[in-house]
Amino acid sequence: QVQLVESGGGLVQPGGSLRLSCAASRSIFSLNAMGWHRQGPGKERELVAIMNIGGTTNYADSVKGRFTISRDNTKNTVYLQMNTLQPEDTAVYYCNGVVLTPRPYVYWGQGTQVTVSS
Repeated sequence: QVQLVESGGGLVQPGGSLRLSCAASRSIFSLNAMGWHRQGPGKERELVAIMNIGGTTNYADSVKGRFTISRDNTKNTVYLQMNTLQPEDTAVYYCNGVVLTPRPYVYWGQGTQVTVSS
């Protein structure tokens, strides 16, 4: 089992920045990958960014060049730095952790609201 707790959401004006944090209850190296998804109003949940255990990252096209996923191994925490935010980035952002053994499983955090509005 692993618990994931997100923080850092809030209200920001268009063009602004936020940094989300996801604290894991155990070493992030026990997870094969960690990432961020989001679900906007009336939309399906979508992948935003993901980082595997080796540090390889992947981003949704809509956030490339604006969002950066990173991690602090000493704090068992993954971050999502979001710059140049736009109203279409408004969503609940969820952290997730993936394990592949003994069987594939995805852990989810409770989500944090990000609202981009003037």
